[in-house]
Amino acid sequence: MKHHIGAVEVITGSMFCGKTDELIRRLRRAAIAKQKVQVFKPSIDTRYGTTKVTSHAGSQFDALPISNVTEILENLDADTTVVAIDEAQFLDEEIISLVNKLADKGLRVIVAGLDTDFRAEPFGPMPALVSQAEQVDKLHAICMVCAEPASRTQRLVDGNPARYDDPIVIVGADEIYEARCREHHEVPRD
Repeated sequence: MKHHIGAVEVITGSMFCGKTDELIRRLRRAAIAKQKVQVFKPSIDTRYGTTKVTSHAGSQFDALPISNVTEILENLDADTTVVAIDEAQFLDEEIISLVNKLADKGLRVIVAGLDTDFRAEPFGPMPALVSQAEQVDKLHAICMVCAEPASRTQRLVDGNPARYDDPIVIVGADEIYEARCREHHEVPRD
């Protein structure tokens, strides 16, 4: 079933807040409604396999790994009405215009990704996607220190907070990351 009006939906927040679970929930509902769904994910994300988006809780949905944004258009089926992109923070700025182009064509585009990096600074194309979306849902995790709502991703190196000048992108899960609230999020500088 074709949508009458395209739209961009962004699901964002820290790690462990349920972004991918929410993405998968929306995809399952679209599939139940007999909408043609295609899911893409950056090939850099191999944490739970290469051909599925997988939440930390174990929910899964088939996905096509891509190494660049142009592969979305190259692999998009003509009858697709819902396009989902997981871990969009790992994609380059081209994703912004592509997402808008797809929505302008009448597609429902659902994007999930971290809004900030481990430093609590804007991450990749996500701020622009948030500002241009019709719908934005910012989810919260639970702080691993105090159990309050967490909006930040803490990277740990040997159990200690990563330093500000450490590399931005290191793909991982709970072995090097945890959710933290503002008060307990730490990023030491030299």
